[in-house]
Amino acid sequence: MLPLRPTPWPSRIAWTVLTVLCLGVAAYSARYVLHPPSTPAQALNNPRGVPWLLVHVAGSITALGLGSLQFLPGLRRGRTHRWTGRVYVAACLIGGVAGVILAFGSSAGPIASAGFGSLAVLWIAVSLLGWRAAVQGRFADHRRWMIRSWALTLAAVTLRLYLPLVMILDLPFLPWYRAISFLAWVPNLIAAELWLRVSPQPLKG
Repeated sequence: MLPLRPTPWPSRIAWTVLTVLCLGVAAYSARYVLHPPSTPAQALNNPRGVPWLLVHVAGSITALGLGSLQFLPGLRRGRTHRWTGRVYVAACLIGGVAGVILAFGSSAGPIASAGFGSLAVLWIAVSLLGWRAAVQGRFADHRRWMIRSWALTLAAVTLRLYLPLVMILDLPFLPWYRAISFLAWVPNLIAAELWLRVSPQPLKG
């Protein structure tokens, strides 16, 4: 794999904060796995919630946990990164496929279905493109695709930052939930693209 330039300390702080948030969301969401809902009404009022919410959460919390560790320099080398990366991609695919199914059952209507469904499809696509680039030895492209994948994985975090704000500000929930189905991931992807434009590129060699 191509060596990377040292990461500036502001970026390290940002990644540390994101890692803590990811692990926190993963731990909180694990309740669906530990105590799975038995009826769709318990599964976010989604008629497809059983069993797909459990599948989606299992894949997503695995991606959150492993993805947050993939940027550690010690894990970006050798077999450890290859195997954790494979599990991360598999988790994205599992979570993404279940996310597509759940999106079509959203009780918030077609706008929310379009927002969450688009997120799931793009999550699958960029993760597969990142995996294919690694298999083909195009490690610079692999890095870029996986940063995009990570930005979409972080939708699980931004979603849970937006929802409390809606309640705290006493905003009408349904229209804002529909907006959040896009706001949870579109700004993440834009931020990732901007970061890729200004971030140091892998060194040659």
